[in-house]
Amino acid sequence: MILHPFAATGGRDKLEESQRASLMIQGLLPSGERSEEDLDRTLLDGRFSEILMLFYVGKDLARWIEQCLEHIARQPDLRDSGIRFQSFAEMLVNHTPAPVQAKLRKWQVADYRSIFMRALGMNALLAVAPERHSLADEFVRNYYRYADQLFASRQSQVTFTGVEDMGFEFEIFASGEYSKMLEREWSES
Repeated sequence: MILHPFAATGGRDKLEESQRASLMIQGLLPSGERSEEDLDRTLLDGRFSEILMLFYVGKDLARWIEQCLEHIARQPDLRDSGIRFQSFAEMLVNHTPAPVQAKLRKWQVADYRSIFMRALGMNALLAVAPERHSLADEFVRNYYRYADQLFASRQSQVTFTGVEDMGFEFEIFASGEYSKMLEREWSES
């Protein structure tokens, strides 16, 4: 599985500022001279960056799942086994292989389950990267709740066979890391 980089304007700083604004709105941090409107705008900017990040991760995850399904369709013994999109989504979210978990921890991704779940949820909704003005503030403010529900809804649409015990193995790469690995292989051959 290859995850492509996502670089939002402001990046990590915008996300951290959004988290601080959320804590200030909740009264858990002092807000100083910042107005409620300013804090809300900061929160919404950060949440929109999260939505975009999840959109791109969701595209990568869905692409990987579709490739897995193409492989399954070519296997006579698995073709009619009930393996669906939801089978691989379930494995990613609830049965993430230990080596993949280790790599994500190395990348300092603590809550990969929520990221995978929400990215796949957003993928069920968004066909193209949204513009900020196309999303209601209420959705942006609470997108994670909607994304969790979208994932659950998609998972419940069909009966599917679990694949976590079928021996499917995969690795996870950042796109730059994967490109370098291919370059090394090509130069050695």
